[in-house]
Parts: sequence; C-alpha cells; structure tokens
Amino acid sequence: MSGGTTDPVSHRVTVLLYSDDLTTRDTVRAAVGRRPARDVEVVSWTECATPAAVVTEVERGDYDLLILDGESSPMGGLGLTRQLKNEIFECPPVLVLTGRPQDGWLAAWSQAEAAVPHPIDPIALASAVAELAREPR
Repeated sequence: MSGGTTDPVSHRVTVLLYSDDLTTRDTVRAAVGRRPARDVEVVSWTECATPAAVVTEVERGDYDLLILDGESSPMGGLGLTRQLKNEIFECPPVLVLTGRPQDGWLAAWSQAEAAVPHPIDPIALASAVAELAREPR
C-alpha cells in the first residue's frame, strides 16, 4: 500500500454562473468550492450578470454546467434556462436557483436538470453540482 495517494478526480468541469447579484455569485462559488465532491473538480468559473452575456457564452460551447439564478433581474434564470434549452443545440446541463423550495415545478417547466432553493444550502448545492458533473453527456 502506498501512502499519501489521493483519490483521482474523474470529472473536471467548467461552470458558467449567472446572477445579477454579486453577493449571490460569491455565495454560490464559496458553497460549491473547487471540489464539490472527491471525484469532481471545478476547473474554471465564468460569471455573467446579464442574460445577453449568458447567451453569448453558451453559444461558444465551452461549458460543462450552467448555474442560473432564478431571482435575477431583468430576466430570471428560469426563463433564461427555457430559452437556452430551446435555442442552443446540446445545451449543457442547468442547475437553477429557485426563490423557494415550492418553485420546483418552475424548474421542471424551465427544463433545468436540477434546482436548489434560496437561501443557498452549501451541502445541497455542492451535491447537485457533483451529480450533474457525473452525468454522461
């Protein structure tokens, strides 16, 4: 047995994060961290504060996962998710941040693969990110 070995990271992901609120973006990045799970590593974050910036970035096709804030203004992450899912070929998986737990039906309507409600629970958010990162594309 060799000492000092670490578990290999089998899922490295690039994440696009959308919220018009800098505090929300900071909270999400801190909650997810660099390693949301042993086998999952976030290798890069791109932050967007406007829907137009999100569309431009996603059209480039460089992301493994999108985290969109449903409480953003002028366009929330739920409507933006639905737009992306209907307009972008092979849109990456989307995790939406909903206003409350009861808004799960809105996440389903938006075609998001996962939802986590505000206020952000770091364990739930990291777990959801890890699960989406593990899903085959």
